[in-house]
Amino acid sequence: MLFFRKIMSESVASLVVDNVSKRFDEFTAVDGLSFEVRPGRVFGFLGPNGAGKTTTIRMIVGITAPDEGEIRLFGERVGPNVQDRIGYLPEERGLYKKMKVVDQLRYFAALKGLSGSDADKRIDRWLERMKLAEWKSKKTTDLSKGMQQKIQFISTVLHEPDLLILDEPFSGLDPVNVEFMIDVLSEFRQNEKTVIFSTHLMETAERLCHDIILINKSKKVIGGSLREVKESYGHNMIALRGSNFGTVFDDKTLVNGVAEHADELEVELAAGADGQTLLKKLIAAGATVTKFEQVEPTLNDIFIEKVGGVKSDA
Repeated sequence: MLFFRKIMSESVASLVVDNVSKRFDEFTAVDGLSFEVRPGRVFGFLGPNGAGKTTTIRMIVGITAPDEGEIRLFGERVGPNVQDRIGYLPEERGLYKKMKVVDQLRYFAALKGLSGSDADKRIDRWLERMKLAEWKSKKTTDLSKGMQQKIQFISTVLHEPDLLILDEPFSGLDPVNVEFMIDVLSEFRQNEKTVIFSTHLMETAERLCHDIILINKSKKVIGGSLREVKESYGHNMIALRGSNFGTVFDDKTLVNGVAEHADELEVELAAGADGQTLLKKLIAAGATVTKFEQVEPTLNDIFIEKVGGVKSDA
């Protein structure tokens, strides 16, 4: 019976967004958006600035309501009964500047129903984990922007939520701390927690996410498991290193374009062309080939293609 209940609980999506739209006067911020997030997965919510990501997240956590469609969390409509199962880190940070770190964290813990002793244990554990133990009695104004970001993250996870929603979680962090936070979020993956995060860092999303959705101009552009999304774009890119390539790249039935990188070329095959045919022609032309690797597109490649080359900053 216990096994049956476990299977049933795993079959219920952590989040379902069903044909949701949201308008502000004449502006449509979200237009007929549908997707679902499965339990125990890391879900990347991607898109350029103004695409509708933050508006969607605010509807998910109940800050605002959709004009059309329905949102369900753990099989239930959004409401107070499921709020304590969510940890939400908004893009706009909100710490009390004059309060000590420990007092702020105790306050946030109390809002989620934690007892004082339980909260203190978790606070100490997390401050140690985030390498901030010595800042426990400092005020927010004494902390760097990156430290403040870490403190707000701790406040988001103290009550051990089943669903963690992070809006630009790496904002304000230097590269070292970005790597540190990736390690922390990887622990959530291992503990079967469900994580949704929006980011403009495509390489980071590619490292962390099981599933993604890309939205642009309020609508879904592409979505699914990261593997499915990447495989749908085929393997038409060749990483090539060598010399004496001759005029092989001039064959437009074989090569669509060539981009130069630091020490190698990235060759885009023409539609329907085969990489092995290119390799044979290069060798026949007398080229010296030291690297020939068929590569799949990166998430950043897909993002740029789908968003029209616009660099995202949110």
